[in-house]
Amino acid sequence: MLDISPAEWTAILLSLRVAVIATLVATPFGIALAWLLARRDFWGKSVLDALVHLPLVLPPVVTGYLLLLTFGRRGLVGAFLADHLGIVFAFRWTGAALACGVMSFPLLVRPMRLSIEAIDRRLEQAAETLGAAPWEVFFTVTLPLSLPGVLAGMVLGFAKAIGEFGATITFVSNIPGETQTISSAIYSLIQTPDGDTAASRLVIISIVLALGALIAAEWFARRATARLHGN
Repeated sequence: MLDISPAEWTAILLSLRVAVIATLVATPFGIALAWLLARRDFWGKSVLDALVHLPLVLPPVVTGYLLLLTFGRRGLVGAFLADHLGIVFAFRWTGAALACGVMSFPLLVRPMRLSIEAIDRRLEQAAETLGAAPWEVFFTVTLPLSLPGVLAGMVLGFAKAIGEFGATITFVSNIPGETQTISSAIYSLIQTPDGDTAASRLVIISIVLALGALIAAEWFARRATARLHGN
């Protein structure tokens, strides 16, 4: 039961790689969007907010298909990237990272936005009256105070990326060693004779990774909150 095969290790390591890359790339965009939604009022704000959360309510296969139409080798954006920059997402591990980043983005943004909204605006206004530029206010006041939400969002996004399946398999297929993550490996194993034992191993590993990420999110949030309050 504990004898993990090389193919299973490959799927595990690829899942971790994809989840880490997806989270790191999505985080700056998530922070910027969370700040925009929390601190600015503009026409179409509710539409933008709905678009951010759309991957949560759309069937993952639909999101994957839209990614394929957009970033596929002959997609609206994918064709330009492939022909001019040599960047290809479809059927590559980078495409799996893109799909995971899109699917986890709502869970990443939400805690960040709530954390920024909870900051007393008078603190930011005080920094502005002391002559701080808007970007200085953000980096010296807003971002440090919202750090618990930022860390929680990152870890939740990572946990979601680890377990992503529908959009990933639609966009990049299930290629062993290239795009086969833990979820797609389990999908393949349960359709294979005598694959139940290996599938069970990966299920247990998935549960451990997910629980670890959730516990880490809580720990980081508590630690950051304690440091902000000088404890």
